Amino acid sequence: MALYVHKYGGTSVGSAERIQHVADNVIQARQRGEDIVVVVSAMSGETNRLVTLAREIQPAPDPREMDVLLATGEQVTIALLAMALQQRGCQATSYTGGQVAIVTDKVHTKARILDIDTQRIRADLATGRVVVVAGFQGVSESGDITTLGRGGSDTTAVALAAALRADECLIYTDVDGVYTTDPRVEPKARRLERITFEEMLEMASLGSKVLQIRSVEFAGKYNVPLRVLSSFQEGAGTLISYEDDSMEKPLISGIAFNRDEAKLTMLGVPDRPGIASRILGPVAAANIEVDMIVQNVSEDGTTNFTFTVNRGDYARALSILGTISAELGAREVLGDDSIVKVSIVGVGMRSHAGIAAKMFDTLAAEGINIQMISTSEIKISVVLNEKYLELAVRSLHEAFELDKAAVSG
Repeated sequence: MALYVHKYGGTSVGSAERIQHVADNVIQARQRGEDIVVVVSAMSGETNRLVTLAREIQPAPDPREMDVLLATGEQVTIALLAMALQQRGCQATSYTGGQVAIVTDKVHTKARILDIDTQRIRADLATGRVVVVAGFQGVSESGDITTLGRGGSDTTAVALAAALRADECLIYTDVDGVYTTDPRVEPKARRLERITFEEMLEMASLGSKVLQIRSVEFAGKYNVPLRVLSSFQEGAGTLISYEDDSMEKPLISGIAFNRDEAKLTMLGVPDRPGIASRILGPVAAANIEVDMIVQNVSEDGTTNFTFTVNRGDYARALSILGTISAELGAREVLGDDSIVKVSIVGVGMRSHAGIAAKMFDTLAAEGINIQMISTSEIKISVVLNEKYLELAVRSLHEAFELDKAAVSG
């Protein structure tokens, strides 16, 4: 019998009515003869409510207790969905991450999955039960409740699909697939029938909010076919899989963007070996992730060092650089938290020259200044002033004809 893992996000289980709809969907899958494991998120808005509540009690909540609190959101959903299935005559059992032994490391609020004990799930499936598992959470080897970070339910679903060797992992959300870009910014955005793990990984890391990046990493590592579908309407969604020679390869598959960017620059840093480590070491020690990095050497033997961080880490990073600047004898520290990153992504770039030039020409024609550039084999990212975000996305979408069906390249 085919085994499928279904994952439903917060909007898909946002009310009793929506949970009833999910139960109906699961019943239909069972009637097709499929074994089903369901992973659910907390009801829409619940995690934010709990975070706000915690900060009213403790401005900087203790990470361990935060995990204990946040894990309750999914516990509500799994119980309600199991009840809805039982009400329809379907045997169903709900489990928390700890109960099915989703073992993680000890990093609270951002834990990583180490192992999954599938014995309990397999035993239930063998009796014809639907298994409903709380996403986003696990248990450390020392027995503490942990959570996987925002969007962690996607990771739970893919990890379970990998551990159970499921035929496919279906991610049900409020969109009907992966689009060439955000339709709210570019109404002409087109749903992709399929995309490679590599492209989806880049899209997720560059700001696309459809899937959490770790879930895509998991799926690619364990070759779990991943499909993004809408829980609100019928449709085939978007299949995420390995590149196939028979697949049509457009030059560009999509445009991703991230509004949550900030840029920091240290001017007049003495240019000597190890200077990058001296600057970025303390930033990394503060658990601040650095993205794009540019270093320019001037004629007077000094260097200007620029990098980007998440906007939420901007104030802390700026403070750290202020301290380091004095130690290194740098001339000045500048910051800008009104930037965005716009990226074009596509495996078709590998075999086509001139993609970067076309991107830069398109932006120049609109009078958009590029502040930083980063490239890889299948993506080009640029940093721009945030006021140009929508114009840049729409212009690039048109220039690369992403509103049209793919043609072989």
